[in-house]
Amino acid sequence: MIFRLKELREAKHLSQVRLAMDLNLSQNSISRYENMEREAGYETLLMIADYFHVSLDYLFGRTDKPDGNL
Repeated sequence: MIFRLKELREAKHLSQVRLAMDLNLSQNSISRYENMEREAGYETLLMIADYFHVSLDYLFGRTDKPDGNL
């Protein structure tokens, strides 16, 4: 589950549609990830983390530091 996706997207003033286009995903997928109705695969998680320049630990809410230090 991607706990911080919506927070990251809104901080960059991106719509779900824009983010989906940038990541070559559907808007429906972004919505489901944000609402925790669907889990992203490993490659998608890495793509999202790279896009926002954050660690997977930050994306999952395991740390409050974007660089991933616990």
